[in-house]
Amino acid sequence: MGDVLAGIHATWEFESDALVIRFERGNRNTPKLFSALRERRVPHEALASVTLTPGKRGTVVLHAVPRPGADPLMEAAAGQLKEACDPYRLVLPADRETLAEYYRDELRALLPADAGLADGAEGMEGMEGADDGGTGGAGDAVAVRPADGFLVAAPSGPLSFKTYDGRASFDGMSEVAFRWSWTGASSEKWKAGDQTFSVRELSGVEWRSPEILDGYLRLVPRDGVARPAQPDRDPASVVFGLGYGPVHESLPFAAAVLAAIRGKERVPVAVAAGVPDAARRDPGAVAERIRHLGDLHRAGLVTDEEFSAKKAELLAEL
Repeated sequence: MGDVLAGIHATWEFESDALVIRFERGNRNTPKLFSALRERRVPHEALASVTLTPGKRGTVVLHAVPRPGADPLMEAAAGQLKEACDPYRLVLPADRETLAEYYRDELRALLPADAGLADGAEGMEGMEGADDGGTGGAGDAVAVRPADGFLVAAPSGPLSFKTYDGRASFDGMSEVAFRWSWTGASSEKWKAGDQTFSVRELSGVEWRSPEILDGYLRLVPRDGVARPAQPDRDPASVVFGLGYGPVHESLPFAAAVLAAIRGKERVPVAVAAGVPDAARRDPGAVAERIRHLGDLHRAGLVTDEEFSAKKAELLAEL
Protein backbone atom coordinates (compact mmCIF):
# COMPACT_ATOMS: atom_id res chain seq x y z
CA MET A 1 0.00 0.00 0.00
CA GLY A 2 2.74 2.46 0.96
CA ASP A 3 0.29 5.06 2.30
CA VAL A 4 0.62 7.00 5.55
CA LEU A 5 -2.20 7.80 7.95
CA ALA A 6 -1.38 10.36 10.64
CA GLY A 7 -3.34 10.33 13.87
CA ILE A 8 -3.01 11.77 17.36
CA HIS A 9 0.37 10.78 18.87
CA ALA A 10 1.13 8.20 16.14
CA THR A 11 1.36 7.60 12.39
CA TRP A 12 0.59 4.37 10.57
CA GLU A 13 2.50 3.49 7.41
CA PHE A 14 1.04 0.68 5.30
CA GLU A 15 3.75 -1.47 3.73
CA SER A 16 3.14 -4.47 1.48
CA ASP A 17 3.87 -6.98 4.26
CA ALA A 18 3.57 -5.00 7.49
CA LEU A 19 2.03 -2.13 9.39
CA VAL A 20 4.68 0.29 10.64
CA ILE A 21 3.63 2.38 13.65
CA ARG A 22 5.71 5.46 14.39
CA PHE A 23 5.03 7.31 17.61
CA GLU A 24 5.18 11.04 18.18
CA ARG A 25 8.06 12.28 20.31
CA GLY A 26 8.80 15.57 22.00
CA ASN A 27 5.17 16.32 22.85
CA ARG A 28 4.50 16.33 26.58
CA ASN A 29 0.95 15.08 25.93
CA THR A 30 2.18 11.95 24.18
CA PRO A 31 2.10 8.89 26.48
CA LYS A 32 5.64 8.22 27.70
CA LEU A 33 5.34 4.59 26.61
CA PHE A 34 4.83 5.71 23.00
CA SER A 35 7.90 7.94 23.14
CA ALA A 36 9.95 5.06 24.56
CA LEU A 37 8.78 2.63 21.86
CA ARG A 38 9.51 5.08 19.00
CA GLU A 39 8.57 2.68 16.20
CA ARG A 40 7.07 -0.80 15.80
CA ARG A 41 6.96 -2.93 12.69
CA VAL A 42 4.00 -5.32 12.81
CA PRO A 43 3.85 -8.03 10.10
CA HIS A 44 0.34 -8.66 8.83
CA GLU A 45 0.46 -12.23 10.14
CA ALA A 46 0.87 -10.80 13.66
CA LEU A 47 -2.59 -9.22 13.49
CA ALA A 48 -5.90 -10.86 14.38
CA SER A 49 -8.30 -8.12 13.28
CA VAL A 50 -8.76 -4.42 12.62
CA THR A 51 -11.69 -2.49 14.06
CA LEU A 52 -13.02 1.05 13.85
CA THR A 53 -15.10 2.47 16.69
CA PRO A 54 -16.17 5.88 18.00
CA GLY A 55 -13.70 7.47 20.37
CA LYS A 56 -14.01 10.27 22.89
CA ARG A 57 -14.57 13.96 22.22
CA GLY A 58 -15.15 13.84 18.49
CA THR A 59 -12.68 11.13 17.51
CA VAL A 60 -12.69 7.67 15.97
CA VAL A 61 -10.30 4.86 16.88
CA LEU A 62 -8.67 2.55 14.38
CA HIS A 63 -7.47 -0.50 16.30
CA ALA A 64 -5.13 -3.15 14.91
CA VAL A 65 -5.60 -6.07 17.28
CA PRO A 66 -2.49 -8.27 17.66
CA ARG A 67 -2.74 -12.03 17.53
CA PRO A 68 -2.23 -13.65 20.96
CA GLY A 69 1.41 -14.53 21.45
CA ALA A 70 2.65 -12.36 18.57
CA ASP A 71 4.00 -9.35 20.47
CA PRO A 72 6.20 -9.67 23.58
CA LEU A 73 5.16 -6.21 24.75
CA MET A 74 1.48 -7.09 24.85
CA GLU A 75 2.20 -10.52 26.31
CA ALA A 76 4.18 -8.95 29.16
CA ALA A 77 1.47 -6.31 29.70
CA ALA A 78 -1.15 -9.07 30.09
CA GLY A 79 -4.07 -6.70 29.61
CA GLN A 80 -2.89 -4.14 32.19
CA LEU A 81 -2.27 -1.23 29.82
CA LYS A 82 -4.65 1.69 29.99
CA GLU A 83 -6.61 2.24 26.79
CA ALA A 84 -4.79 5.50 26.04
CA CYS A 85 -1.44 3.67 26.20
CA ASP A 86 -2.39 0.83 23.83
CA PRO A 87 0.20 1.16 21.02
CA TYR A 88 -2.16 -0.50 18.54
CA ARG A 89 -4.83 2.23 18.74
CA LEU A 90 -4.74 5.14 16.30
CA VAL A 91 -6.96 8.03 17.35
CA LEU A 92 -8.25 10.26 14.52
CA PRO A 93 -10.58 13.26 14.27
CA ALA A 94 -14.15 12.13 13.57
CA ASP A 95 -14.18 13.97 10.23
CA ARG A 96 -11.64 11.40 8.98
CA GLU A 97 -13.97 8.47 9.59
CA THR A 98 -14.44 7.71 5.88
CA LEU A 99 -10.68 7.63 5.34
CA ALA A 100 -10.27 5.44 8.41
CA GLU A 101 -12.88 3.01 7.07
CA TYR A 102 -10.95 2.75 3.81
CA TYR A 103 -7.69 1.88 5.54
CA ARG A 104 -9.46 -0.52 7.90
CA ASP A 105 -10.83 -2.43 4.92
CA GLU A 106 -7.53 -2.33 3.04
CA LEU A 107 -5.63 -3.67 6.03
CA ARG A 108 -8.23 -6.36 6.74
CA ALA A 109 -7.82 -7.66 3.21
CA LEU A 110 -4.14 -8.29 3.92
CA LEU A 111 -4.62 -10.26 7.14
CA PRO A 112 -3.96 -14.02 7.16
CA ALA A 113 -6.87 -16.32 6.42
CA ASP A 114 -7.23 -17.47 10.03
CA ALA A 115 -7.51 -13.93 11.44
CA GLY A 116 -10.82 -13.37 13.24
CA LEU A 117 -13.13 -10.43 12.74
CA ALA A 118 -15.57 -9.35 15.42
CA ASP A 119 -19.24 -9.83 14.74
CA GLY A 120 -20.88 -6.52 13.98
CA ALA A 121 -17.56 -4.69 13.64
CA GLU A 122 -18.18 -3.65 10.03
CA GLY A 123 -19.69 -0.31 10.95
CA MET A 124 -19.61 2.33 13.63
CA GLU A 125 -22.62 1.16 15.58
CA GLY A 126 -20.70 0.64 18.86
CA MET A 127 -21.03 3.06 21.74
CA GLU A 128 -18.44 5.76 22.35
CA GLY A 129 -15.23 4.26 23.70
CA ALA A 130 -16.44 0.74 22.85
CA ASP A 131 -12.98 -0.24 21.56
CA ASP A 132 -12.02 -2.01 24.77
CA GLY A 133 -8.80 -3.63 23.69
CA GLY A 134 -10.26 -7.09 23.03
CA THR A 135 -10.07 -8.90 19.71
CA GLY A 136 -13.39 -7.44 18.66
CA GLY A 137 -15.03 -4.05 18.67
CA ALA A 138 -18.77 -4.09 19.09
CA GLY A 139 -19.71 -7.72 19.48
CA ASP A 140 -18.27 -11.09 20.37
CA ALA A 141 -14.87 -11.95 18.91
CA VAL A 142 -14.15 -14.94 16.75
CA ALA A 143 -11.51 -17.24 18.24
CA VAL A 144 -8.07 -16.59 16.75
CA ARG A 145 -5.23 -19.09 16.59
CA PRO A 146 -2.33 -17.84 18.73
CA ALA A 147 0.96 -17.15 16.99
CA ASP A 148 3.56 -19.92 17.17
CA GLY A 149 6.15 -17.42 18.34
CA PHE A 150 6.81 -13.70 18.63
CA LEU A 151 6.39 -11.97 15.27
CA VAL A 152 6.96 -8.40 16.50
CA ALA A 153 10.41 -7.42 17.71
CA ALA A 154 10.82 -6.62 21.38
CA PRO A 155 11.48 -2.98 22.32
CA SER A 156 15.17 -2.14 22.18
CA GLY A 157 15.23 -0.24 25.45
CA PRO A 158 15.53 0.88 28.12
CA LEU A 159 17.49 -2.10 29.40
CA SER A 160 18.08 -0.64 32.84
CA PHE A 161 15.81 1.15 35.27
CA LYS A 162 15.66 2.07 38.93
CA THR A 163 13.27 0.22 41.18
CA TYR A 164 12.09 0.94 44.71
CA ASP A 165 14.50 -1.63 46.15
CA GLY A 166 17.39 -1.45 43.70
CA ARG A 167 18.21 -1.40 40.00
CA ALA A 168 17.38 -3.89 37.25
CA SER A 169 19.54 -4.28 34.17
CA PHE A 170 19.55 -6.58 31.14
CA ASP A 171 22.37 -7.06 28.65
CA GLY A 172 19.84 -7.57 25.86
CA MET A 173 20.71 -11.20 25.26
CA SER A 174 21.65 -13.51 28.11
CA GLU A 175 21.69 -12.02 31.62
CA VAL A 176 19.41 -10.06 33.94
CA ALA A 177 20.88 -8.47 37.06
CA PHE A 178 19.28 -7.03 40.19
CA ARG A 179 21.38 -4.78 42.44
CA TRP A 180 19.83 -3.94 45.80
CA SER A 181 19.72 -0.50 47.41
CA TRP A 182 20.39 0.18 51.09
CA THR A 183 17.19 2.10 51.58
CA GLY A 184 14.56 -0.02 49.82
CA ALA A 185 15.65 -3.66 49.78
CA SER A 186 14.32 -6.10 52.37
CA SER A 187 16.61 -8.01 54.70
CA GLU A 188 15.79 -11.18 52.73
CA LYS A 189 17.19 -9.63 49.57
CA TRP A 190 20.27 -8.29 51.32
CA LYS A 191 20.99 -11.73 52.76
CA ALA A 192 20.67 -13.28 49.31
CA GLY A 193 22.96 -10.62 47.82
CA ASP A 194 22.81 -9.02 44.39
CA GLN A 195 21.39 -11.38 41.81
CA THR A 196 22.41 -12.35 38.28
CA PHE A 197 20.10 -14.59 36.25
CA SER A 198 20.94 -16.39 33.04
CA VAL A 199 18.10 -16.16 30.55
CA ARG A 200 18.47 -19.93 30.06
CA GLU A 201 17.52 -20.42 33.72
CA LEU A 202 14.23 -18.55 33.30
CA SER A 203 10.85 -19.71 32.05
CA GLY A 204 8.98 -16.41 32.10
CA VAL A 205 8.42 -12.90 33.41
CA GLU A 206 5.59 -11.53 35.53
CA TRP A 207 4.94 -7.80 35.26
CA ARG A 208 2.43 -6.07 37.49
CA SER A 209 1.87 -2.47 36.44
CA PRO A 210 3.24 0.23 38.75
CA GLU A 211 -0.10 1.97 38.21
CA ILE A 212 -1.69 -0.88 40.17
CA LEU A 213 -1.17 -1.35 43.90
CA ASP A 214 1.98 -3.35 44.70
CA GLY A 215 3.51 -3.33 41.22
CA TYR A 216 6.54 -5.51 40.57
CA LEU A 217 8.67 -7.37 38.03
CA ARG A 218 9.27 -11.03 38.86
CA LEU A 219 11.53 -13.45 37.00
CA VAL A 220 10.24 -17.02 36.92
CA PRO A 221 13.07 -19.58 37.23
CA ARG A 222 12.83 -22.96 35.52
CA ASP A 223 13.83 -24.87 38.65
CA GLY A 224 10.28 -24.76 40.01
CA VAL A 225 11.49 -24.07 43.53
CA ALA A 226 8.86 -22.37 45.69
CA ARG A 227 9.39 -18.62 45.96
CA PRO A 228 8.20 -16.15 48.60
CA ALA A 229 4.70 -14.97 47.77
CA GLN A 230 5.62 -11.36 48.50
CA PRO A 231 7.82 -9.81 45.78
CA ASP A 232 9.64 -7.59 48.28
CA ARG A 233 11.04 -10.77 49.88
CA ASP A 234 11.80 -12.61 46.64
CA PRO A 235 15.37 -12.08 45.29
CA ALA A 236 13.99 -12.89 41.81
CA SER A 237 11.74 -9.80 41.97
CA VAL A 238 12.06 -6.04 42.04
CA VAL A 239 9.25 -3.86 43.34
CA PHE A 240 7.86 -0.56 42.06
CA GLY A 241 6.11 2.33 43.81
CA LEU A 242 6.72 5.99 44.64
CA GLY A 243 7.63 6.75 41.03
CA TYR A 244 9.98 3.79 40.59
CA GLY A 245 9.58 1.37 37.67
CA PRO A 246 7.19 3.47 35.55
CA VAL A 247 5.36 1.73 32.70
CA HIS A 248 7.49 3.27 29.95
CA GLU A 249 10.66 1.86 31.57
CA SER A 250 9.63 -1.39 33.22
CA LEU A 251 7.27 -2.78 30.56
CA PRO A 252 9.70 -2.56 27.59
CA PHE A 253 12.32 -4.11 29.90
CA ALA A 254 9.98 -7.00 30.78
CA ALA A 255 9.11 -7.51 27.10
CA ALA A 256 12.78 -7.62 26.08
CA VAL A 257 13.56 -10.23 28.74
CA LEU A 258 10.51 -12.29 27.79
CA ALA A 259 11.51 -12.23 24.11
CA ALA A 260 15.02 -13.40 25.02
CA ILE A 261 13.60 -16.25 27.10
CA ARG A 262 11.32 -17.41 24.28
CA GLY A 263 14.21 -17.09 21.83
CA LYS A 264 16.40 -19.38 23.95
CA GLU A 265 13.53 -21.87 24.15
CA ARG A 266 13.29 -22.04 20.37
CA VAL A 267 17.07 -22.33 19.81
CA PRO A 268 18.39 -24.77 22.43
CA VAL A 269 22.14 -24.85 22.97
CA ALA A 270 23.94 -27.52 24.98
CA VAL A 271 25.36 -26.22 28.24
CA ALA A 272 27.66 -28.22 30.48
CA ALA A 273 25.88 -29.15 33.69
CA GLY A 274 27.19 -27.56 36.84
CA VAL A 275 29.23 -24.84 35.11
CA PRO A 276 28.55 -21.48 36.77
CA ASP A 277 27.54 -18.46 34.67
CA ALA A 278 30.34 -16.26 33.39
CA ALA A 279 29.21 -13.33 35.51
CA ARG A 280 29.31 -15.45 38.64
CA ARG A 281 32.89 -16.51 37.84
CA ASP A 282 33.96 -12.89 37.52
CA PRO A 283 36.24 -12.13 40.51
CA GLY A 284 35.09 -8.53 40.66
CA ALA A 285 31.42 -9.53 40.87
CA VAL A 286 32.17 -12.12 43.57
CA ALA A 287 34.22 -9.61 45.56
CA GLU A 288 31.35 -7.12 45.42
CA ARG A 289 28.89 -9.72 46.70
CA ILE A 290 31.27 -10.63 49.55
CA ARG A 291 31.55 -6.94 50.44
CA HIS A 292 27.75 -6.67 50.64
CA LEU A 293 27.69 -9.79 52.77
CA GLY A 294 30.23 -8.24 55.13
CA ASP A 295 28.10 -5.11 55.43
CA LEU A 296 25.11 -7.25 56.38
CA HIS A 297 27.19 -9.14 58.93
CA ARG A 298 28.44 -5.94 60.58
CA ALA A 299 24.87 -4.60 60.63
CA GLY A 300 23.72 -7.73 62.47
CA LEU A 301 21.45 -8.87 59.64
CA VAL A 302 23.26 -12.20 59.21
CA THR A 303 24.76 -14.43 61.87
CA ASP A 304 28.41 -15.53 62.07
CA GLU A 305 27.41 -18.96 60.76
CA GLU A 306 25.42 -17.51 57.85
CA PHE A 307 28.30 -15.18 56.99
CA SER A 308 30.88 -17.97 56.96
CA ALA A 309 28.70 -20.34 54.94
CA LYS A 310 27.73 -17.76 52.33
CA LYS A 311 31.28 -16.45 51.99
CA ALA A 312 32.56 -19.99 51.40
CA GLU A 313 29.84 -20.49 48.79
CA LEU A 314 30.83 -17.29 46.97
CA LEU A 315 34.54 -18.14 47.03
CA ALA A 316 33.71 -21.53 45.55
CA GLU A 317 32.34 -19.76 42.47
CA LEU A 318 35.81 -18.47 41.55
